[in-house]
Amino acid sequence: MEIVIDSLLAGAARASGTVAIIDVFRAFTTAAVALANGAARIVMVDAVAEALALKRGGVAEVCIGEAGGRAPPGFDFGNSPFEISAVDFRGKTIAQRTSAGTRGIVAAKAARRLYAAALVTAEATVRAVLATAPERVTLVAMGDNGIRRTDEDELCAIHLRNRLEGRASDGEAVRRVVRAGGEIARFDDPARPYLHREDVEIALDLDRYDFAVRVEIENGRPVARSERPPCR
Repeated sequence: MEIVIDSLLAGAARASGTVAIIDVFRAFTTAAVALANGAARIVMVDAVAEALALKRGGVAEVCIGEAGGRAPPGFDFGNSPFEISAVDFRGKTIAQRTSAGTRGIVAAKAARRLYAAALVTAEATVRAVLATAPERVTLVAMGDNGIRRTDEDELCAIHLRNRLEGRASDGEAVRRVVRAGGEIARFDDPARPYLHREDVEIALDLDRYDFAVRVEIENGRPVARSERPPCR
């Protein structure tokens, strides 16, 4: 099995084989929380207007996500796992749009099998990937807006690679390095109340969920659902 680590929107566009698009802060942590809270599926889109059109057209009942970090007008929730942590999404279809994660999913057109990954679903993602015995795996760290690398996504990619290769990985060390990184301060910035310190705590809760977030193309759009892989 060949494992490639790549980054940003350009990396997503060239990713091949079994692909995991990684967005820890916060898109795919939020997606995992929504699925854990009962969402039937998440339609991941590139543009705000597309998410709103899906809701107007009855394809989705809820819009989640951000543009410039904030929930756009007409969205039900922002891109915050804490904000939706107590919301009951049972049976609902969600349209999700974010500046990095969901755009990376849309860009990964060459993927043969596709996952939306974060630390909260790390081990389940590893098990799901290994279950299909792929020849090639591409791990794409999406970073900030898909254009600037960030510690949390790069470290998540390394953690996933280590586990895929059968090595133990120090989750606490990963958390410590992320907490020391440059992305954490913004969650304490009073000028950005839409960023919650609790988002960090949830996002760094390694293996919080026992499912992977599998993405398949349906009617031309990427649709995510929870996938519980076999135990190793």
